[in-house]
Amino acid sequence: MAALAMLGEIEVVPCDVSAQVFCAVLDGSVDAAVLPIENSLHGSVAEHYDLLLTNQVRIDGESLLRIRHNLIAAPGVTLQDLKTVYSHPVALSQCRKFLGGLKGVRAMGFYDTAGAVKHVMAEQLLDTAAVAPVLAAEEYGANVLAESVEDHAENYTRFHLLRRADALREIAAAPPNKVTLAFTLDHKPGTLVKALQALADAGVDLTKIESRPVPGKPWEYVFYVEFRYASESAADAAIAALREHCGMAKEIGRYAGA
Repeated sequence: MAALAMLGEIEVVPCDVSAQVFCAVLDGSVDAAVLPIENSLHGSVAEHYDLLLTNQVRIDGESLLRIRHNLIAAPGVTLQDLKTVYSHPVALSQCRKFLGGLKGVRAMGFYDTAGAVKHVMAEQLLDTAAVAPVLAAEEYGANVLAESVEDHAENYTRFHLLRRADALREIAAAPPNKVTLAFTLDHKPGTLVKALQALADAGVDLTKIESRPVPGKPWEYVFYVEFRYASESAADAAIAALREHCGMAKEIGRYAGA
C-alpha cells in the first residue's frame, strides 16, 4: 500500500524478510524498495537501521501512511471461533488492547500482515484470524471481523524509498530537505553532546536520533540522526562539522521529508 501510494502504478515484488528486500535492490532484480522505518505507536524498526548501514543503498524518498489494522478471517468464522491470531509482531504490538480483550485467544508472530491472511485462507483455518489491512481481505477473499483494532487512531508508519547507492537519481517532485546520517563516536565524556552541538551550530533541525549496538563491541553504538535543512550548503556544513567529532560518518540519503 505504501509503495503504490508513493510510486503509483508499479509491479510490487514480495519478499519474505527484509534482508531479501535489500538483496533484491542490490542485485538489480528490482528498481527500488519501500520499507517501514518507524511507527508512531511501536517506534523504530531497528533491523532496518542495521541494514541501511551495512548495505550500499540510499534513501531517495519518504512517505507517511495512516495504518488501520483489521481482524480478518475466513468467511463464516466468528469471534467466538477464534483460538489464534497471526500477524507481523510490529502489527500485533499496535493492537495490544484489542487482542488482550479476546479471552482464550493467543497472538502469534508471522512474517507479514498480508501473508498472515494468505496463510489463513490457503490452509482454511477456521479457528484463526489475522491482523492486516483491509486490502489483504479483498485480495484473498477473506472477511473482516473487526475494523480499526489498533490501540490509537493516530497510528502512522513512516516509509523510506530505497535505491542502490550508485543508481541514477530521478528528478523528485519535491526538492530534498532532509538527511539521514549514521556515525560512531569515541568513548570519551561529552562526545555525543559535542556532535549534536555541531549540528545545532550549523543551523539544521534535528528530527530524530536513534542508537544501535555495534556487533562484536559491547556497549558501543552507531548513532543515526535525521535532520531537516534549508539549503544544500547548510546540509554540507552540518555534515562536515559533525565529521570532526566522529570515527565514522555515513550519509545514507538526502530526500524530501514527508
